[in-house]
Amino acid sequence: MQLRFSKPGLILLRSLRPVLLTALWALTAQAAAQVPLQVDPHRPDYDLGGEFNFVRVQFDTYYGGGFRGFGGFGGGTWSIDFPDADVNFLRGVARLTNIRVMSDPIVLRLDDDEIFDYPFLYMLEVGQAGGVSFSPKEIENLREYLLRGGFLLIDDFWGTRQWDNFYASFSQVFPDREIVQLQPDHEIFHVYYDIDGAQMIPALGRSDQYGEQDVDYATNHAILDDEGRVMVLINWNSDMGDGWEHTYHPAYPTRYANAAYQLGINYLMYSMTH
Repeated sequence: MQLRFSKPGLILLRSLRPVLLTALWALTAQAAAQVPLQVDPHRPDYDLGGEFNFVRVQFDTYYGGGFRGFGGFGGGTWSIDFPDADVNFLRGVARLTNIRVMSDPIVLRLDDDEIFDYPFLYMLEVGQAGGVSFSPKEIENLREYLLRGGFLLIDDFWGTRQWDNFYASFSQVFPDREIVQLQPDHEIFHVYYDIDGAQMIPALGRSDQYGEQDVDYATNHAILDDEGRVMVLINWNSDMGDGWEHTYHPAYPTRYANAAYQLGINYLMYSMTH
């Protein structure tokens, strides 16, 4: 079975692959040059019939502990950096690739069958407040979504305690699949930008020399399907969301924001061509 991408303008993986590969080659020189991100916040680089939209996953945690509310959704660890990170990432994709994007990010729960209309999902802070508390329907939907060809990017959780919380939750989705560490030569780090593996992208006011918890280096891990495709990309000890959110913040170093966009675009390109 294939993912159901039935809405007009959304990605049909098989039919879109040649278009995306053409876009990759068309901008190879720009990617190789590692051009610093220049994004005009007032320029509408959006298309209501775009090929990509950013979908953030809303989830419950074992111990609650919401951070803040917005837009009637209520607060929670899942809502950190929203909506600025999501909007800025869409803006960056529009400016740095040939992918047409839609302007307004989406928030969905995993028990909502609408997730099957979108090939790329984003979750963050999956180790806070005891970790993610999945319902049986959420586990079933997420497993089917990933096996059909979907991609889940997990971002911004730190240290061994949060890893243990993450592992306890996600082992329910694929108890029979190993979580593997991705090495710097993996295709996902070279599909668009050439990146030397995982990068520690710090939060605002922090340095990439030290982690937020007890681990001072970043790693990327993955859950693979039977063909070796990355279904779940796990960005541990790194905060791409802050890199996107603080693109325009005068106190946030440009090199961190650039790294966040380059990694995020590589993950997106991989998800759309595999």
